[in-house]
Amino acid sequence: MEYFVPLASRDGGISAVLDAPAEPAWGIVLAHGAGADMRHEFMEGVAERLVARGAAVFRYRFPYMEAGRKAPDKPALLVETVAAAVTVAREALPETPLFLGGKSLGGRMSAQAAADAPAAETRGLIFFGFPLHPAGKPATDRAETVEACPLPMLFLQGTRDRLADIELVREVVGRVSQRASLHEIEEADHGFHVPKRTGRSHEDVLDELADVADAWARRRIS
Repeated sequence: MEYFVPLASRDGGISAVLDAPAEPAWGIVLAHGAGADMRHEFMEGVAERLVARGAAVFRYRFPYMEAGRKAPDKPALLVETVAAAVTVAREALPETPLFLGGKSLGGRMSAQAAADAPAAETRGLIFFGFPLHPAGKPATDRAETVEACPLPMLFLQGTRDRLADIELVREVVGRVSQRASLHEIEEADHGFHVPKRTGRSHEDVLDELADVADAWARRRIS
């Protein structure tokens, strides 16, 4: 089902889509990455698998992607968009426990939005590849975003992610271990692709991501 998400700071808004089973156990407001639309195969694959496991998935576009631009909007507008998407998702799923989530940039902006209402009213955050640093430049400067996040967090990270050195991710998660969990996908890159030598397909990895996310979310609503 398609939705429209109005934005207070500008005329118009952005489009969104809701995929849901008849009686969802939980829902996620899922943001796309910097270079990938909400219809990207990764977003579609994750949504399909979560719905099959009983979750509702509300996906939406950031304004720059809606306008067909390549460069992301400024953080303030991205964060505003996350909060606006949560508001519409809550109206669409009034009785469903909601979580925030995102691929790469979408997860980072969701974490920044988590301190603000209505995003703060969600149950937790699921990061599908948190972008801890620029590609090939290991650092933890962006860790401030998650360290300030008040919600429970699940990090789903590939061990070969060039935007998130796994040792640094472990260090950051360790610092907020009272509210953060880390699940590592062996040899996966930032797009969660794995080498053929692993004997696993991309579909296998998507299944694992969905299984772990679903189990983690259900523990927080039981």
